[in-house]
Amino acid sequence: MRQSLKILAALGAASLLIAGCSKPSSSVAQEQPTNGNNTAAAGGSLKACMVLDVGGVDDHSFNQSSWAGLQAANKANPNIKISYVPSSSQNDYTPNLTAETNKGCDTVIAVGGLMTEAVQKIAKKNPQQHYAQIDSASTAPNVYGLQYNTAQGGFLGGYLAAGMTHTGTVGTYGGLNIPPVTIYMDGFWEGVQYYNQQNNKNVKVLGWDETNQKGGTFANSFTDANKGKQITQQFQQQGADIVFPVAGGTGVGSAAAAAASNGQLAVIWVDTDGCESVAQYCKYFLTSVTKNLTGSVQEYVNKAASGTFPTGNYIGTLENDGTGLAPFHDWDSKVPADLKSQLDQVKADIISGKIKIKSPSQPK
Repeated sequence: MRQSLKILAALGAASLLIAGCSKPSSSVAQEQPTNGNNTAAAGGSLKACMVLDVGGVDDHSFNQSSWAGLQAANKANPNIKISYVPSSSQNDYTPNLTAETNKGCDTVIAVGGLMTEAVQKIAKKNPQQHYAQIDSASTAPNVYGLQYNTAQGGFLGGYLAAGMTHTGTVGTYGGLNIPPVTIYMDGFWEGVQYYNQQNNKNVKVLGWDETNQKGGTFANSFTDANKGKQITQQFQQQGADIVFPVAGGTGVGSAAAAAASNGQLAVIWVDTDGCESVAQYCKYFLTSVTKNLTGSVQEYVNKAASGTFPTGNYIGTLENDGTGLAPFHDWDSKVPADLKSQLDQVKADIISGKIKIKSPSQPK
């Protein structure tokens, strides 16, 4: 499904899962009453409420990017009133979604595919309430699915890494073995294989093999930077000089490892443009594989405020700027012009269908 996104932004990536029990906590921003519960009030008014996943609103990743979409909508139209509630663990999903439903939000936006089951259940109980679900397909007529084929962006990242490595070895790891994570890793792995095929090379990928979906390297956390640094340094010891962490805040550890490597290691960031979201490590980021959470969330809310709630699914692709590569920033002069041209052609061939990505996690 193609949609025109008016703002290209960074993006969001993977859901978080941290075991434990806690009471739902609320942190509300810019919340004001509106005139109705399920229908946008006259004059483009809307009460948009967001339930975040674990990691907080400043996670440098998908929570932050999703919330930025609501902030952009509010800035453009102050009649759109926004608020969020964080989740301390997966046990908060249902209580938080219930609380937001009961307080009269026009739409409740769930951030992260791990909330899919909770959203499906509450949407069934409240058929007149509007919901949006990030990183999952629509599960009911009143649930709008926001999905992203980040295997496409990941493919470009893998091709770039294969073209830039000096050691002939690159690596990738995830926060959890779940589709919103492995879809990136699949694309990265495929991009390396395609580079090898096109250029008669044999660049190796540590940490993931698309043909073994149950294997791979995972931190089992999206907040453990020390674990990310440990995994990255292990990859470096095995010869990798470029690492692609698909692990939210855990990936900050990869940037720290790059900083400690005396120029021997580079990182490709995920979800957001790392030079914006983790700016202190910008010089270590070759690029970022982005996911346009901010733009797609803003567009959904703008349409809802106009009185027409979107239905069905949005799928972000290379063609509609729902995924892609961020600028090279400090690395721009280091990326050969020929490799840049190759990336442009690979992108065009993915969009045209000439290159067919095989990741089983791609949205349908």
